[in-house]
Amino acid sequence: MLIIGGFFALMNPFVATVAAEQMAAWIFIFGGVLQFFAAFKAGGWGARLFGLLLGVAYVVLGFSLLYHPLAGIVTLTVMAAIMFLVNGVLKIVFAFSLRGSGFFWLSLLSGVISVVLAVMVFGNFLAASVSLLGILLAIELISSGMTMLSYGFYVRKHPEADAA
Repeated sequence: MLIIGGFFALMNPFVATVAAEQMAAWIFIFGGVLQFFAAFKAGGWGARLFGLLLGVAYVVLGFSLLYHPLAGIVTLTVMAAIMFLVNGVLKIVFAFSLRGSGFFWLSLLSGVISVVLAVMVFGNFLAASVSLLGILLAIELISSGMTMLSYGFYVRKHPEADAA
């Protein structure tokens, strides 16, 4: 089902983008509510206050995403692009610490790809905003589905592996 859902998401990335944005909104709301409960179990007043403020921030962010989905899509796209850029730069820096090993070129290439993705998103931001989150959701669904399917085939062939 995940694989099929992923292909449907690829066929209409804008709808998948809206769905991803709405899922993020509900996750923030749920996380905020859980943070409230955690705050009351915290040790000191400082930890409780921090927990409550964090819970409020999560809930406010979640409802903001629910009530302003297009602004939420733009915000989440900016966050994704920033994460691509930061992750890419860190992978490039990390790659140079691996110079001389077999992992240098792969790490460097991975970092460059992440930076290029960030530049592509920022360079064509309007088009990226309406499709990026949906495409990422589709890739995640297909990847998870393939992983579960391959694990199922593996367990069928090796029943002892299902004990884990």
